[in-house]
Amino acid sequence: MDSIGLIRHFLQDRLGVEASRVRPDTVLGEIGVDSLMLLELMFEFEDRFGIKLSQDIKSPGTVGGLADLMDGLIGGPKA
Repeated sequence: MDSIGLIRHFLQDRLGVEASRVRPDTVLGEIGVDSLMLLELMFEFEDRFGIKLSQDIKSPGTVGGLADLMDGLIGGPKA
């Protein structure tokens, strides 16, 4: 599963956000993602890809920003 797929799956499971609403330009706060939810998503990302994120990562504001961050850390494609 790619980063956008992981984000869509997580948001549907945790917040009931339909996958069609999770686009790169979607603002995370507008779909209910607060700082705690973002941390949970990042922890899931760490577990899934076996990496450890730096504590000083800047919080992205959009789904696309989050996907770019994830892809950059695992060397995957840009969203």
